[in-house]
Amino acid sequence: MPLDPTRIKAICFDIDGTLADTDDLMVEKTARFLSPLLFVFPPLSRQKFARKLIMALETPANTLLILLDRIGLDEWFFRLSHKVIPQSNRKKPLWKPIPGVRETLIELAKRYPLAIISVRDAHLTQSFIEQMELSSVLKCWASAETTRHTKPFAEPIWWVAEQLEVSPSECLMVGDTTVDIQAGKNASAQTVGVLSGFGEESELRAAGADEVIEDVNRLLKMLK
Repeated sequence: MPLDPTRIKAICFDIDGTLADTDDLMVEKTARFLSPLLFVFPPLSRQKFARKLIMALETPANTLLILLDRIGLDEWFFRLSHKVIPQSNRKKPLWKPIPGVRETLIELAKRYPLAIISVRDAHLTQSFIEQMELSSVLKCWASAETTRHTKPFAEPIWWVAEQLEVSPSECLMVGDTTVDIQAGKNASAQTVGVLSGFGEESELRAAGADEVIEDVNRLLKMLK
């Protein structure tokens, strides 16, 4: 179904691969890690191999997180991670934003209430918002710890819609993976897939994306 901009009263964004260029950073780190094994290949080939490897592992990793969420072990997982790495000792990552994203969000915020829905924990989600200085731009944000279930379940979008006093069907979920699209569809929200992360157009459309664009910056023109 084509995107209907007249229905949109709030916009929800994923972080990784959508607002932040963490996917490319992961590829670079993986390529460097594998370089001793792939020394016979030129650097560009190592990058391509690393990207394909991460994309191949992404689905099983998401499946594991969804399984932990479904059987109620996700809270235990987060509590364990907080004990293993105390909050005071956890370094805040240096996020690499998608170029132009902050300016785009500032413009969109003039017309729509904006929110972030991330599968990251609260500590990392908040560190991104602080580094990007988005506190005044966002109306609310949800991490993997905000609701009982996280994406691809509908609960985070339901929670955001309640905070923003809109219907879930009036929300637009923007993300780079099928998990983001599925979450939107499960909440009866409209969805836009972006190609700035690991998601490919064919799989995003197959998951039910109402539209697929190159990156978040294209939203300004699309919703104009």
